[in-house]
Amino acid sequence: MLALKLALVPAFLVLLALAARVWGPAVAGWLAGLPVVAGPIVLLLVLERGPVFGARACAASVAAIAASEAFNFAYAWTCRRPGWETRWPLALAAGLAAWLVVAALLVHLPDGAAWALGAAGVAVTVSQTWLPRAQGTVPAAGITRADLVLRMAMGAALTLAVTQLSASLGAAWSGVLSVFPLLGSVLAVSAQRAHGADFVARLMRGMVVGRASFAAFFIVAAALLAHAGTLPAFGCAALVSVLVQGMTKRWLGHGGRVARTVRTPPDLHRSSLP
Repeated sequence: MLALKLALVPAFLVLLALAARVWGPAVAGWLAGLPVVAGPIVLLLVLERGPVFGARACAASVAAIAASEAFNFAYAWTCRRPGWETRWPLALAAGLAAWLVVAALLVHLPDGAAWALGAAGVAVTVSQTWLPRAQGTVPAAGITRADLVLRMAMGAALTLAVTQLSASLGAAWSGVLSVFPLLGSVLAVSAQRAHGADFVARLMRGMVVGRASFAAFFIVAAALLAHAGTLPAFGCAALVSVLVQGMTKRWLGHGGRVARTVRTPPDLHRSSLP
């Protein structure tokens, strides 16, 4: 089980990083909407703590979309201050503070998918309406070996922390922490340092579109856990999530321009992976 915890989430992070390098920030954000981090963490919680605990954690994970959107909203607006190249710690601190405040409120929501979906829906609507907008297209980004190692290490650490602390945290905090903005923070910081605020804005807007597949995954998993068993429930949830993800692709950017962003010439990123 320990080996599974250490390998599963980092492996997903590697695949996402490589996809982000090829297709650009909006598609990277959109793909980050898939439950590639929270899904394996909650699966491990179910295997260790049982389906009842897992179903509550699934509902909390849906509600935690609101906390993730709070992080994105605070980060995206803070990083638009002058001198963005050196102000990423300020943007990161603002995003994490916003996440913590909203997460602390979400754990007090009543149990149930309806409340979770309501909180997530309000947050997504706010982000879709008021997140900053990038003009034109932005190039796809390279990823350095240091970034890749950092993402893998953070993914493994988050998985271990949530699964080990689940007994004392309870289902609500376990579900919320499984959606800690690991991908959002690492992607946002590296994007801001290398490419600026417009790149971050496009990334965050892609994440908004990806929330639908994330919510679908956990709603289906929560509904089926008690009746179908763990693996069938998560298998069906994954299938539904992928189908919903495919349906939302047409909502990326304006007319799909994001998917056709121009890749940065390799000689401008000599530190990128080959």
